[in-house]
Amino acid sequence: MRTLIRNGTVVNAGGALRADVLVDGETIAAVTAPGVFDTAENIIEADGRYVLPGGIDAHTHMEMPFGGTFSADTFATGTTAAAWGGTTTIIDFAVQAKGTSLLATLDKWHEKADSHCAVDYGFHMIVSDVNDQSLKEMESCIAAGVNSFKMFMAYPGVFYATDGEILRAMQKATDTGSMIMMHAENGIAIDELVAQAVAAGRTDPVEHGITRPPELEGEATSRAIQLAKVTGAPLYVVHLSARQALEAVAAARDTGQNVFAETCPQYLYLSIEDLAKPDFEGAKYVASPPLRPKDHQADLWRGLRTNDLSVVSTDHCPFCFVDQKQLGRGDFAKIPNGMPGVEHRMDLLHQGVVAGEITLARWVEVCSTTPARMFGLYPRKGVLAPGADADIVVYDPAARQTLSVETHHMNVDYSAYEGMSITGKVETVLSRGSVVIADGAFHGAEGHGRFLSRELSQYLV
Repeated sequence: MRTLIRNGTVVNAGGALRADVLVDGETIAAVTAPGVFDTAENIIEADGRYVLPGGIDAHTHMEMPFGGTFSADTFATGTTAAAWGGTTTIIDFAVQAKGTSLLATLDKWHEKADSHCAVDYGFHMIVSDVNDQSLKEMESCIAAGVNSFKMFMAYPGVFYATDGEILRAMQKATDTGSMIMMHAENGIAIDELVAQAVAAGRTDPVEHGITRPPELEGEATSRAIQLAKVTGAPLYVVHLSARQALEAVAAARDTGQNVFAETCPQYLYLSIEDLAKPDFEGAKYVASPPLRPKDHQADLWRGLRTNDLSVVSTDHCPFCFVDQKQLGRGDFAKIPNGMPGVEHRMDLLHQGVVAGEITLARWVEVCSTTPARMFGLYPRKGVLAPGADADIVVYDPAARQTLSVETHHMNVDYSAYEGMSITGKVETVLSRGSVVIADGAFHGAEGHGRFLSRELSQYLV
């Protein structure tokens, strides 16, 4: 079936123009001047609307084990919520447990996701156990379409890797052209600060932020960059939240080193003041790295403008306030770390366009095009061009909406942005040519999404 999206403003990373988009089956057949094509089985009027490539959220955690529980979104519910928000591809993390193999882990995540996702999906691999076997299995993962490997400088005893282990994994990445992703916080020092706070009776959620100071994110980021420099490995710093870390990334990029970083909407809009909300409400905002003082936000927006921050992902890892976040009542260290966000990323970054923080083209670039290039999906994804997958969002830039748990589709019992009034709203979403969101309703299906075997990053020099 052919679909014609006509009279809209097509926005790619290179700019915007008034154009029609013709879809034939699952791919884009043409992007033309308005009126070149006048017939199709399905016509979508897009006058006054933006027509965008579908969003790519390169950092999600569906059904992730953490602290004796699991993140609340399944691959079915999480990808459905993603579609509602204009995200048509997610890249989730397969989590290696200590003592297990990477390939067995990948098989386990395929069992969770295959035949359940509403939109297309890929995987990164979390490497928590560095040994000869896992280093060899990195090559097998690459052959299976998973070529990015996340490591942790935080969470001693769970995911933490020593500098020596990181160095070995980076050497393997250099040999294979794959990407090392890093959670950069000094976990050894943080654990000592946490123990001191708990021993002193300081147990409220705000202590999560106080015991993970931005200086320790900056230190770990600098250390990761130096290890990457020694080994020649590319480095992608996940969920960067602090100006100290951003300064380290910017300095490395200025020398031409293959260092990249993402931030998340929560660090652009929320702050440690949310962690300090009374009556344990602050637990809703516990994530790692933590929310920072508000004065970090201007630095992050500037980093997006200068491309020292290349991508905006969500780190979507929702835990319900009742029953899950409550596990940490009386001890902030036991609050499951994570926040919901996969549904609202495109909308929240559009607020940056409205406020003049970023341009329209940059919005598309950080939410779609750069993730596609960074993680080996371009030009299949991330662009409206002939031959690309017909992952398309028709976006009303003038619509008004209020974010709320009452209206979102994520499987979590609170909204991190409750009551926030925003401008702009997703109107229609196509996933590989199929309409999945239209007229305020979900028209997709569990299992529509396909696994994406990814190529190597296109940004390495």
